[in-house]
Amino acid sequence: MASSHKITTLFLDIGGVLLTNGWDRKSRKLAMEKFQLDPVETEERHHLTFDTYEEGKLTLDEYLGRVVFYTDRTFTKAAFREFMFAQSSAYPEMLELIRVLKSKYHLKVAIVNNEGRELNTHRIHQFGIGNIADFFISSCFVHFRKPDADIYRIALDIAQVKPEEVIYIEDRSMFVDVARGLGLNSICHVSYGDTVQQLAAYGLTI
Repeated sequence: MASSHKITTLFLDIGGVLLTNGWDRKSRKLAMEKFQLDPVETEERHHLTFDTYEEGKLTLDEYLGRVVFYTDRTFTKAAFREFMFAQSSAYPEMLELIRVLKSKYHLKVAIVNNEGRELNTHRIHQFGIGNIADFFISSCFVHFRKPDADIYRIALDIAQVKPEEVIYIEDRSMFVDVARGLGLNSICHVSYGDTVQQLAAYGLTI
């Protein structure tokens, strides 16, 4: 349901909304095939380690040391990192949508995402997200991960806005539910067209 309050701010996820996911199951599967990694061992090590990396408590080199380079390999960390970074691509329509809405309605834009520091920094700069975002409340910077509600509270404090002034766009329904529980207007992103339609219900039209 659309809010009767004036919308001043967008909170945005990156992976699944503005860009493809940075290091998801599909990307890891490709890496395991390319670098001939044991899939069971690799996935187990990933799941035991990745949350800590996304919370900014491990570097990417430390994450890779635990997940891939705990034993001798025929390839280098640099080669593996290059492969990881190459998995990201943009959703140009969504990036342009945010640019247009920000300019037309003078909106604040905050990124609220789970991502490890090196991947996050690469994606922000590679795809020009810094040109549309005013704040980055990324898990690796604030040391909280979605669905921890505190990451949204931090975002509200940094942006200095009330929940009812915000529209949060996120592709994971659980995270949408958590944000709604705090009073944020929230859209579960499934497609460009659907999100445009839902934004229009809040008075934000392109």
